[in-house]
This record gives sequence, C-alpha cells and structure tokens, in this order.
Amino acid sequence: CLKFSSSTNFIYTPSTTTNPQSYTLATNKSGNYLSSSPITNICPLNFIVVPGSSTYGTNDFCVMKYEAKQVGATTTPISQASGLPWVNISQTTAIANAPNTKNQDGSTCTTCHLITEAEWMTIAQNVLGVASNWSSGVVGTGYIYSGHNDNVPGNAIEASADDTLGYTGTGNVDPSNQRRTLTLTNGEVIWDLSGNVFDRTAGTIAGSAQPGLAGEVAYAWKQWNNASLLQNGLPTSSMPSSTGVAGITWNSSAGVGQLYSNYGEVGARVFLRGGFWGYVSNVGVLNLFLSTSSGSTDVGVGFRVSR
Repeated sequence: CLKFSSSTNFIYTPSTTTNPQSYTLATNKSGNYLSSSPITNICPLNFIVVPGSSTYGTNDFCVMKYEAKQVGATTTPISQASGLPWVNISQTTAIANAPNTKNQDGSTCTTCHLITEAEWMTIAQNVLGVASNWSSGVVGTGYIYSGHNDNVPGNAIEASADDTLGYTGTGNVDPSNQRRTLTLTNGEVIWDLSGNVFDRTAGTIAGSAQPGLAGEVAYAWKQWNNASLLQNGLPTSSMPSSTGVAGITWNSSAGVGQLYSNYGEVGARVFLRGGFWGYVSNVGVLNLFLSTSSGSTDVGVGFRVSR
C-alpha cells in the first residue's frame, strides 16, 4: 500500500469509450504505481500507466516512463532518468531482453515485452488529445512537442527525474519544440516519446507490403497527408487518421513526424517510431521508419518495454 502524503497523487480515470463504461482508481508516489482494475498489481519501477484504447483494443497497461537503459553488461532493461538510452540493440535482442525487466519486488517481469504497435498508437492517440502537449495550448494548433531533434547536441542526452524540467540537456527553453515531456490524460508524464533516439516497436511489415508512392524504388521521407500516398500493406491502425483526433493536419509542421518508406521494397522490415536527435522535422509521436531489418542495430535506435 502507498501511504498518502503531499507527494502522493490519487488518480481517477473514467472511460467513456467502452461499453459498459469502466474506470481506474490509482495512487502514484515517486514512480511507484498501484492501480485498480484492470491493472491489479504495481507496475515495475519508473513505469507509468497508460489508459487503454478501444480504438486499438488495449486495456490499461504499464510502459517505461523513460527509454530503456542498460547498466553495465546486464541484459535487464531499466527505466530511469539517469544514463543514456540503450542503443545498438536489434529488435530481436530487445524482444528477448524485455522479459528480464524487474518488478518492484525484484522478481522477473515475465509478462514484460517490447512495446507493441497497438500500445505505441494508444500512447500517441492519448497525448495528441492533450492540450498542454501543444505549443498553442489547443489540440491541433501549432505543433506537438517533439523533443531533442535539432542535433544540438549531436548525441543522445539524459533525462531528468523532475518532470517540470522537460528541456533538460537540449539548451532550449520554452517556447521551443524541443520539450521532451508529454502528458497523458491521467496526468502521467512520459519522456522522449519522440526525439533523442528512435524507439523500436514489435511491429513488422512483409516484403512488397510497404506504403509509399507508386513507382518508388528507393527509401524517402513522405508527409502523412500526401494525397498520393498508397497505404499498401500498412495496417490502418498504424496510420495517423486511426487516432481519430480532430483538427490535426498530419504533416511535419504539426510535429507529428513523417513516413520513411519504399513502395518497391521486397524484404521484411521492422518498425522504428519517434525519431532521433538529428532528424529535425522527421521526428514525432507518429514518425515511422521502415528501412531496417529485425537484426540491424544503430547508435540512434533504442527501445521501450511495456507490460
């Protein structure tokens, strides 16, 4: 149990999108989260609870507040503000290591896994609809904050344990699109959902199934609202329009990111989301990069675990 004090948050989250309607009751103190149905036990340390979405068929779930970190040579992913993101790790290895995450009591979180596409889109849908995540304070007007993406500095940076310091390490202050924190409808804060490093999801796409432009034979960036964009084998649930958030133009000027794909690709590829520190407008909560294989690694690619 969590003892109530001035630093304990009590959260009531009603759901109006499910039938019958449901709710979540939760307490949160110093990264420790105790929630009622459907989450019945404490999330791993420094994970946050994400409200489920009927759009993506998700119930409430836990996700790393920060991009996964590696301490020493361990194969146990850790969510913490300090340290640089765990990069140079393939999708295959991230999937294998995710269940090594520890619960609050030190036991192994066997149900922990690399974040899925449905979970990523649930988070994106949620934060897109929160006015404080937008530069203007109005959903769809201005841009949603996209984090460390201007190559200054030209590397990944640490986060802060203080959620009010969302510009930590960027050299920027408000107003700037470099803010690294986004707030969910339940008051939880997630760091570096876009920017800093790419986050792998468990998503894959088969060869000859990539979205893109007819006749395309090379990878290129494309705006999501390009009228000539062919969805091809990309699931509708991975498209920005599936979020149902009104008033957004779905282009990079709104801070949502772009699509990097090749309609002519014949090999299987995996999903990278978010973007990394030097990609400028090619970064955002809906940014999707489709050119890498399940075994590839890169200094600008990390991951996030959910449960």
